[in-house]
Amino acid sequence: MSIDVNNESGTEVDEQAILDIARYALARMRIHPLSELSVIVVDDDAMEQLHIQWMDLPGPTDVMSFPMDELRPPAKDDEEPPQGLLGDIVLCPEVAARQGAEAETRHSMDEELQLLTVHGVLHLLGYDHEEPDEKAEMFGLQAAIVDGWRAEKGIEGPSPAPTVS
Repeated sequence: MSIDVNNESGTEVDEQAILDIARYALARMRIHPLSELSVIVVDDDAMEQLHIQWMDLPGPTDVMSFPMDELRPPAKDDEEPPQGLLGDIVLCPEVAARQGAEAETRHSMDEELQLLTVHGVLHLLGYDHEEPDEKAEMFGLQAAIVDGWRAEKGIEGPSPAPTVS
């Protein structure tokens, strides 16, 4: 799996954890091991510009996903996953820090960025949360991936609750 993490935000983030959880999520979703992903960490101003440009919405947001080859997890266990470019995930640590501090189960900026990385991966794979049934599926899968990764890493305590909308 080729995953690049590029921190352009000026904020210190746990890039290794972002890389690790992205790799874990892609493996769990059975994405081809030669597929490529880019994660870019930006500041509030850059995220706000992207949010306006691509979503026509004001203000910065927490995570944005830009799919390339529209890869999907294999439908069957014996199906060979396609190889390709997943796309880009853009994260904003300033928004993540605010969300983590305001969450029901308060957590760190880095924990929020890990959650948002999984959220971004799932969006790249075609998952969405516009409808209640889609939201239940996506957020359930997101929680299972974060919990699985945390358990594998031996991280104690509750996983961050989804704060993305």
